[in-house]
Amino acid sequence: MSPQQSSPDLYLHIRVVISIIVGLCITTLLNGFARFVQHPRRANVSLLHLGWAASLLLWIIHFWWWEYRLTLVEQWTFATYFFVILYAILFYFLCTLLFPSDLMDYSGYEDYFISRRKWFFGFLAATFVADVIDTRLKGSDYLHSFGIEYPIRIAASLVLCAIAMFTRNRRLQLALLAVSLLYQVSFIARLYRTE
Repeated sequence: MSPQQSSPDLYLHIRVVISIIVGLCITTLLNGFARFVQHPRRANVSLLHLGWAASLLLWIIHFWWWEYRLTLVEQWTFATYFFVILYAILFYFLCTLLFPSDLMDYSGYEDYFISRRKWFFGFLAATFVADVIDTRLKGSDYLHSFGIEYPIRIAASLVLCAIAMFTRNRRLQLALLAVSLLYQVSFIARLYRTE
């Protein structure tokens, strides 16, 4: 087997592995949401926590669609394959950070989320860095097709993550969530309006 592959079968193999990780992400989030229905009084629900969980679900759905463009990668190496898998794994870590196995040491989901915000926003920032590499893998034409908005979006997202990592202020956290979610919905709607 050569170190570089270009077979369509190889792309399908990679897509299956990514779909397994994406499936785990969605399962983790949906199980977390279901806990609120199953045991509504067991833990304090938080708008901040639920907002980031809903935002993450949308990101993962978009990630899965976004990765369809991996068909543009002409030559696959193990390093490229490994990177794409790590990119997907970042989302899984985000999901598990949002829905821990128990909350016994915390007063509720908001207390938990605020206490783990550096980890959450650190992993979220890593997804934006990985996104740049992933988009570049698909070719410079693809990267440049997003225009100036793409690098501005990535830079602004990294700044948002840095601010969110270091503030405990609930109002600021909610404002950052609102900006992030509204932009994400706008970006997806504009990007795929013709698809």
